[in-house]
Amino acid sequence: MPLSWAKTLAIWFGFGLLRPAPGTWGSLAALPLAWAAWSLGGALGVGLAGLVVLAAGIPAAESYCRASAKSDPSEVVIDEVAGQLLALALVPPDWLSYALGFLFFRVFDILKPGPIGWADRKIKGGLGVMLDDVIAGVLAGLLLYALGKGTGWWTTI
Repeated sequence: MPLSWAKTLAIWFGFGLLRPAPGTWGSLAALPLAWAAWSLGGALGVGLAGLVVLAAGIPAAESYCRASAKSDPSEVVIDEVAGQLLALALVPPDWLSYALGFLFFRVFDILKPGPIGWADRKIKGGLGVMLDDVIAGVLAGLLLYALGKGTGWWTTI
């Protein structure tokens, strides 16, 4: 597959080519982006960054899947980037929030409980590649937000 904007985005600038566990590398690549987006625009900035990555990821993943003749190639990690950003959108950028957000997102993404698994099985194409990770990110973010608010470990939001 020739180098193109779709491939570059789909493999998130090469992070999807790292082994083992390219999804984990993609999630890690989202952390500095989340921090920067928070610095520029707070929770709204991180949420908007996640939505922009989602919007770019659907056609990028679709293009990559067609070119590779695979339905959900492991090297496509833009979906992890979008999901990880959404998981971190409601929490302040500190090491504990980001570590737990990363952990919760990866667990939901790997185990695919409930609606995450449904989306993974039923929705195909670029939207399907992205949607299960977006749902995993939203659920991880809600869990993280509830935990942070419930325990009072942070109060900035």
